[in-house]
Amino acid sequence: MKTLFTADALHEIIHRIDALQPTSERLWGKMNVAQMMAHCSTTLEVAIGQKTPPRLFIGRILGPFFKSSFSNDASYSKNSPTDKSFIVADERNFQAEKDTLKQLITAFAEGGEAKCTTHPHSFFGQLTQQEWGKGMYKHLDHHLQQFGV
Repeated sequence: MKTLFTADALHEIIHRIDALQPTSERLWGKMNVAQMMAHCSTTLEVAIGQKTPPRLFIGRILGPFFKSSFSNDASYSKNSPTDKSFIVADERNFQAEKDTLKQLITAFAEGGEAKCTTHPHSFFGQLTQQEWGKGMYKHLDHHLQQFGV
């Protein structure tokens, strides 16, 4: 699995984000392209430690059984459940969300493993820096595929 901590993966993701357009149509799911980018930005804010959501009760029980799915080589399934705090339903400005997402991805990647949060993931619990790097790449890849890029 690729990780955002490598230059190749970082450049690939940025290039794919640059290919998004305000008119990009989703292939599955409910979010439009600007909402998707806002959603991805929120997850990066967690990975960087800018946001520290509490552990979910269900995550304390089930998280250990599914933790490997966060950063392993298997793709996320389409329409996977999303924590309510990560759902973006309001309208967003495409260019503003694109700029914010690219800034957060770059900050995460350039900060490196040493700058990853030590706060537990709200569902999966404690993650290593390597798991965060792979998981963030995998999450972005999933949503970029959702919009055909």
